Amino acid sequence: MKRRSLLLGGSLALTAPLLAPASAGAAPATSLTNLSHLDFLGDRVTPPGQAGHTTYRLADDPSVGVLWTYADPNPDGTYRRVGGGTYHPETDTWGQGAFNADDIARAAVVYLRHWRATGAVSSRDASYALLRGLTYLQTATGENAGNVVLWMQPDGTLNPSAEPVELPDPSDSGPSYWLARTIWALGEGYAAWRTADPGFAAFLRERLDLAVGAVERQVLVRYGRWQVVDGERTPAWLIADGADATAEAVLGLAAYVRAGGGAGARRALSRFAEGIAALSDGGVREWPFGAVRPWALSRSVWHAWGSQMPAALAVAARVLGDRRLVTPAVTDSAVFTPWLLTSGGPDNGRQPTATDRSQIAYGVDSRVQSLLAVADATGRAGFRQLAGMVAAWYFGANAAGVPGYDPATGRTVDGIAGDGTVNRNAGAESTIHGLLSMLALDAHPEVAALARQGRIVTRVGSTMVEAEQATLTGGASVVTPDPAWTGESAFSGGYALLPAGASARWRLPAAEQPRLVLPVVELRPGSRAVTRWSTSTAGRERTVGSVRHGRVGDQGASPAPGALLPVTPSGPAEAPAGGVDLVAVSTGGDAVVDAVLLEPLVSRYVIAGTGSATALLRSAARTPTTVTVTVPGSGTACVETYDARGVRRTRAQVRGGTVPAVVLPGGFTIVRR
Repeated sequence: MKRRSLLLGGSLALTAPLLAPASAGAAPATSLTNLSHLDFLGDRVTPPGQAGHTTYRLADDPSVGVLWTYADPNPDGTYRRVGGGTYHPETDTWGQGAFNADDIARAAVVYLRHWRATGAVSSRDASYALLRGLTYLQTATGENAGNVVLWMQPDGTLNPSAEPVELPDPSDSGPSYWLARTIWALGEGYAAWRTADPGFAAFLRERLDLAVGAVERQVLVRYGRWQVVDGERTPAWLIADGADATAEAVLGLAAYVRAGGGAGARRALSRFAEGIAALSDGGVREWPFGAVRPWALSRSVWHAWGSQMPAALAVAARVLGDRRLVTPAVTDSAVFTPWLLTSGGPDNGRQPTATDRSQIAYGVDSRVQSLLAVADATGRAGFRQLAGMVAAWYFGANAAGVPGYDPATGRTVDGIAGDGTVNRNAGAESTIHGLLSMLALDAHPEVAALARQGRIVTRVGSTMVEAEQATLTGGASVVTPDPAWTGESAFSGGYALLPAGASARWRLPAAEQPRLVLPVVELRPGSRAVTRWSTSTAGRERTVGSVRHGRVGDQGASPAPGALLPVTPSGPAEAPAGGVDLVAVSTGGDAVVDAVLLEPLVSRYVIAGTGSATALLRSAARTPTTVTVTVPGSGTACVETYDARGVRRTRAQVRGGTVPAVVLPGGFTIVRR
């Protein structure tokens, strides 16, 4: 896909036109949404004649709306618009292109939602221009009809085979993320324009039906077929095998069907939603903790960017009247998201350990949108509070401790690394998803007020000890895989290879409470290896449980044999509080151990702002647990207890700086002052 390195942001030594900076254009004091920087990224181009590509009334208006892909800062603090890939000044072209369908589609959604929320004529006009540009990128005739070319050069020439190569190649030769996002934009576009301009809406409907036809013959032709991935069935009818890509198509299909779209769109919506729901996995004490996995070909990977699967399921459930789709969306929101927040937030890559702790607006916004959609579908207010805590990332509740979004300019930084390094570039993707979040916050003032608490006070959640930190005996050794990426997962560094009779011993840091022990191991079909886990402290041995390293099925469609997974041991699976030794002993064959995740039975995350603070408590315990949490400020604290379905069970007012709170098994508790 088109993304540059998050932190490097591509080379800044580019020969490109320096353009005037976006005007500050401050939005009204009551609004967080400021479209100035997005407007700055916009442009118009008159493409040359290209077979199979046209748009609405092209003869009457030969120019179309487009959007520059990146925006990099100049030394004086202004920004310049930048394309993707290597710039070639002699031809004024980029290795990828200046404009791309992904961002044009999503920017159209921003303007459509802003127009519908505010009535702004400028946003109406911008959505019209971008939808015309997007449909120009769509191939309208031939065997690839309905698919979309990803890249366009500054003069409007299409670049279907970019450098570096992206799949599918050419980019309109098969189903893709940009086809899914085109469906999203066309669906919301039709819903917004059907009364404002029936002629334009009819054109959008024609092009959306063309896109639906493409996914019908390329993807949904496999509906009902299941593929085996490391012994588990996964749906074979998702766009690019991604629940993430498919979720964005579902958002557009749902808008279209709600606005009167035809039977084909409704059928596609139902079948895609069914496939997304099938990737719900794990539970309170088992990886991936109730999340809807984004990629059908891996049991190991979860990533934040594009993770709108719960939103898609919640919206589809309402449009289709199918309440079954709500259940996995609720579990993702009530079980997985509290785990995610307490363990570090919406990281780019948990594969399955946090191998990429960078965080971007796309990932943050996906969580915010999903929580709000599930709240709307269920009426459960706790999800809105979680959405506010996620959105606090934009206002400083992040690894850098600085705002990621600037309401005065409408710019969102391109990313914040786990070490606090900030990428000050402000490209289209980050701008778009920052603004989608701001539109949502403007529509929910109570969520916005919670989000403005932009300071992290405390985070006590998942921690990890590496295999190479252990003391190894009995012939055990550390192996450094090269590359770390297996094709479906990533080792966190080196791993410990434990032959039969070998052992690994870790000295765990002291903790105030017991911890769930989740060894991250490579499971291989046919392996006879078993690791037996125990803790030792003051001469007392306690059983944690055992892990069978052959407990995995056939590789099937998975890109790599075996599976690298956190495994909950059979047995108590817990280490006691305090400082203890954790010991693993291998029997039966070679065992591969990458790391060990340690999950507090009750984890917590506390953020604060001026005169207010909010704490989230998340339980992995089997029984109700009473804990105390320090919440900054004075006065009364409101304590709300939720179960594992996000249903509020108790609400109480408590005085004092240290607040006692009950956390239900698998549930979460929110304390606000």
